[in-house]
Amino acid sequence: MPMTATLDAQPPVAAVRAENVRVAYRGKVALDVESISLPAGKTYALLGASGAGKSTLLRVLGLLEKPSSGRVFLDGAPANRGSLATRRTIAAVFQKPYLLRGTIAHNVGYGLGLRHVRSGERTSRVAEALARVGMSGWERRSALTLSGGEAQRVALARALVLKPRLLLLDEPLSYLDPLLKRQLSLEFAGILADERITALYVTHDRDEAAVVADYIAVMRDGRIVADGEPTSVLTVPTDPWVASFLGTVMPLEGSIASSSGGVAHVDCGGVGLDATSSLVAGTPVLAGVRPEDVLLFEPEVPLPATPGRNRLSGKVVEVAPSGVTVSVLVDVGGARMCASVSLSSAGSMGLAPGTPVAVVFRADAVRLQAR
Repeated sequence: MPMTATLDAQPPVAAVRAENVRVAYRGKVALDVESISLPAGKTYALLGASGAGKSTLLRVLGLLEKPSSGRVFLDGAPANRGSLATRRTIAAVFQKPYLLRGTIAHNVGYGLGLRHVRSGERTSRVAEALARVGMSGWERRSALTLSGGEAQRVALARALVLKPRLLLLDEPLSYLDPLLKRQLSLEFAGILADERITALYVTHDRDEAAVVADYIAVMRDGRIVADGEPTSVLTVPTDPWVASFLGTVMPLEGSIASSSGGVAHVDCGGVGLDATSSLVAGTPVLAGVRPEDVLLFEPEVPLPATPGRNRLSGKVVEVAPSGVTVSVLVDVGGARMCASVSLSSAGSMGLAPGTPVAVVFRADAVRLQAR
């Protein structure tokens, strides 16, 4: 059977799982993960600060590094790091593209050449991969003339052309400027979703993770300290360190007082709020709202009564600059909420500790989690 026929066969996407993986360097533990599972065909993001163990875990799951202990499974079977066939089902995109001299077509098709794919087949697959990343017709351009964003698109095309079952992306956008990073994170998210490849995406940027990932794990000191769907992990953190890292506060504790028409009224120890939810009355819950969804107004500002809108009275506790925005911690009836406010709004409102404010957010911005 010709080798190209084997390469053309599209195997099912990989489901990756690891148990009790531990990595130690000179006696110092760098990674200690009891269990992690990457759902087939989904993008799983590892989020954390530098040195958290994200890239180490990526290398272990991608069979690039042998753990000190523990096992990695592909489709339920123990992964064989020594198997060339297994390793060829995995492709990677790293922080720097490391493009070769020559044309874009040469770069994208390099791996196919190593696998002895025939020239005609290689040409068509390179064209297809470049089309996926929005670079149709770029085959003859020199790879050395590309901008950072263009080079990273080529790196992604070079990985996709191999039709991998597992795609590793290690901080692929970290060297790009913020505007280009936002643009490419949206593009990468769409490409990964369309390709339905099992992907492991490492980043220290929570906004990037929220855009690209179907699932997120937050790492600290080599361990996974939170994991789940992005809206849950980012909005309802159950650990103070995780909440601080994600730029928010611990969720409010309460219970569903009543529920009707898809809207639940939640009693959080004297603080009442409405949330879009189907949970029934009496359910104990955690309630979280992302700072980006919280608006602050001066108390006397009239706002039209709108169904599904929460308006609470609060008092500013802390104001902390955060780049082009200001993080404002507000006390609401003994509970704490966080708002992200523009510098100009914070200045015009004179926000400072003790300033009274109206805290406004929509019911569909409230994330409830049964506890």
